[in-house]
Amino acid sequence: MTALENRPEVRTPEEGGVPLTTEPRAPREAAGHPDLAGPAFTPDTDPLDVIRWAIKAHPDLLMPSAFNLNGVVLLDLAARAGYRGEVVFVDTGYHFPETLATRDRLAARYPEMTFVTLNAGAHPEDGQTPPDLYASDPDACCAVRKVAPLQTHLREKAPSALLNARSRDQATTRADIPFVEAGGARVKINPLAHWTRERLEAYARDHDLPVNPLYWDGFLSIGCWTCTRAVRPGEDARAGRWAGKGKTECGLWAGENRL
Repeated sequence: MTALENRPEVRTPEEGGVPLTTEPRAPREAAGHPDLAGPAFTPDTDPLDVIRWAIKAHPDLLMPSAFNLNGVVLLDLAARAGYRGEVVFVDTGYHFPETLATRDRLAARYPEMTFVTLNAGAHPEDGQTPPDLYASDPDACCAVRKVAPLQTHLREKAPSALLNARSRDQATTRADIPFVEAGGARVKINPLAHWTRERLEAYARDHDLPVNPLYWDGFLSIGCWTCTRAVRPGEDARAGRWAGKGKTECGLWAGENRL
């Protein structure tokens, strides 16, 4: 059975689905803080200027990506700014086929970058985790299938900074992220911090970018099919991730093992 056939059905609350909410699904924890030693960017700073600064300040810059709308836009901006480093994706074994196809389209579109898939070929029965762990302990499932492979790669590469696509508009739990973020093991560069979803969509359309087709079906933030549902009007973009499980992040950007 394919992942498409196996994916969970999206249902409204009236149909017995998970209640919809615009509130955070877990307590907000202390995030990274602005790097006061960094440049004096303002909310109106062009993301291209942020990326160009990052490339110059951190020649070993590395970009993790899950190829959501934000990530696709960031890839195009990074290419325009001259980024020629790695784009790292973690194959958890539970990704939608549309996500893997989007990765392949992007790799073909930006051959100047090195697309790296960690744990390539993973699948639900590969023995990494019990087949139902995503339901019984989603934190543990993320830790094994997503966080650990990327952390191992980062220990080997030891980049001083990460270029990532998070934005304040994605969720209330990300409402304060700065362009340049200190805290954790390395600097995080967030060029899209102040871009809204409407601006991201407009950019993607204007530049004919290969956005994951699930996005236009309401999957505004796409992770594993086991733990992702479409969102409803009025919800934040990440409301469909781990809905009803008291979880808002996979562990890459929050928690004791954050990047």
